[in-house]
Amino acid sequence: VQLVESGGGLVQPGGSLRLSCAASGFTFSSYVMSWYRQAPEKARELVATITSDGHSQKYADSVRGRFTISRDNAKKMVYLQMNSLKFEDTAVYYCQARSLIAGYWGQGTQVTVSS
Repeated sequence: VQLVESGGGLVQPGGSLRLSCAASGFTFSSYVMSWYRQAPEKARELVATITSDGHSQKYADSVRGRFTISRDNAKKMVYLQMNSLKFEDTAVYYCQARSLIAGYWGQGTQVTVSS
């Protein structure tokens, strides 16, 4: 099982980034997918979740209206489009796959918002 995040980097406030997570080794289309983030010395927090069929999404209040989660079950990919980035969005972003019987994490990708 692998979840590999990519797309992080350094961006100015107000800028955009698109994170990607490539999945392998499990039945991707059966899993709820989420993005979490963890800032230095803070607890990991849920950013966004998308159902296995991609028809429903949920967002943390802090990112609603700025971030969009999506998935492509044929490609076994999940994405996080991040717009209007703020300093407080700086964190390591993690991809998570979850079902009733299993859960998997990626290694994370760093997002730094700085001027």
